Amino acid sequence: MTEIGGSNASLAIPIPGRSGAVVTIAWAAATDTGKRRTANEDSFVAKSPLFAVADGMGGHAAGDLASAAVVERLAEVVGSDFLAPRTIERALERATADITTIAGDNELGVGTTVTGAVLTLQDDDAYFAVFNIGDSRVYAFEANELVQVTVDHSVVQELVESGALTRDEAEHHPDSNIITRAVGFNAKPYADFWMLPARTGLRLLLCSDGLTKEVSDDRIRLHMAAGLSPVETAGALIDAALAAGGRDNVTAIVVDVLDAPVIADIEDTAPRPRH
Repeated sequence: MTEIGGSNASLAIPIPGRSGAVVTIAWAAATDTGKRRTANEDSFVAKSPLFAVADGMGGHAAGDLASAAVVERLAEVVGSDFLAPRTIERALERATADITTIAGDNELGVGTTVTGAVLTLQDDDAYFAVFNIGDSRVYAFEANELVQVTVDHSVVQELVESGALTRDEAEHHPDSNIITRAVGFNAKPYADFWMLPARTGLRLLLCSDGLTKEVSDDRIRLHMAAGLSPVETAGALIDAALAAGGRDNVTAIVVDVLDAPVIADIEDTAPRPRH
């Protein structure tokens, strides 16, 4: 378990090239080993402008080291107020090389999921570039609605998309823990990206599947809508996962946009694979 960064109640970030334009965010992160695991293989980085959760592959050796490699490489690129998505891709490529070294001659290989959000600029406006590899998720809460931004890279998600399973059936399917994409296993990392405008009132949740396998989307929405601070919200989500069984490590990062300039021409993008 590697934790980089933590919480901040308010950070004002000037937007380059726009006099007086500022985006103000707040965030908090929380994690727990859970009730059935002896070690926490989740890791996170919560350090503006970058927020990410990595879930080391359960059942594989050194999963905690794999998740640590990802968040450490991501943290290395934090050095300015806004980052380009390509910067994230390069960090994940370096993490993959690290994980190959960690795996050594392990026949099963070593890997991790990763999901995150990074502040970036698009036409001089502030956006979050949301990214994902695996089945850890990013949700957006806005106007009292919760939307899953990322799409799981998993066997059951493919069955849902083909119509063979409903979303509810997928959550309880015996193959729900089998993912189709990861960082590691001697493979080039392929992240999907989505662009979300950093609007006032937007709340993001980044989490490992230790939360989503215990707490329903409806319940998550209630916590996100409760009007509590990021610290309180992240803690409440962890507590909810533990109360529901806590069968896995669980990690949550909550990011709030407290204030941001109005974006005149908003375009939210659909999933955009960056191959």
